[in-house]
Amino acid sequence: MSRLACLGFGLLLLAPLHAGAEDAAAGSVSVRRLTMETALAIAKGAVEACRKRGVQIGVTVVDRNGTVQAQLRDTVAPPITLVFSTRKAYTAINFGVLTSQLVDTRTDPAIGRAPELLLLAGGVPIQAGGRTYGAVGVSGASSSETDEECAQAGARPVVEDLEMGE
Repeated sequence: MSRLACLGFGLLLLAPLHAGAEDAAAGSVSVRRLTMETALAIAKGAVEACRKRGVQIGVTVVDRNGTVQAQLRDTVAPPITLVFSTRKAYTAINFGVLTSQLVDTRTDPAIGRAPELLLLAGGVPIQAGGRTYGAVGVSGASSSETDEECAQAGARPVVEDLEMGE
C-alpha cells in the first residue's frame, strides 16, 4: 500500500477520535452537517461557474458519510457526468483531500481499482473550522482541472460562510 493510502487510511481511523472530544465524556458525538439548502447552493454554484466557461456539467454533493445529498445535471450534460461526479465527491470525502492530489495513486492496487473511487481532479472536500462537512464532485468539462475549479467555485462561498460561523 502506498504511503498516501496509508496516510489516508490512518486519518480515517483517527477522525472519530477528533470528531467531538468534549462530548466523549457524555457518551455521544456532535456532528455538524450541511443543510439540504446549503448542499444545493454548492451544486448550483458549481454549475454556474462552469456555465460561465461554456461547459455543461454534472455535480454531486455528498455528506460526511459519502451519501449523496444534492445532485444536478445541466441541460445538455451527458448522464454519465452524474456517475463520475458522484465518484469524485465520494473519493474526496473518504480521503479528505482534493482528488487531484490522488491522481498518482491510480496504479496502487488497493486504491486504483476500487470501483466507487475516481482518481481524477474534480473532487473537493468541504472543510471549515477544522471540520469536514462533505465533498463536491464535478464532471463534464474537457479537463478534470476545470472540473475541480468549478467544484471549488461552488464550495467557496459556503466554506467562507461556515468559517464566519465558527
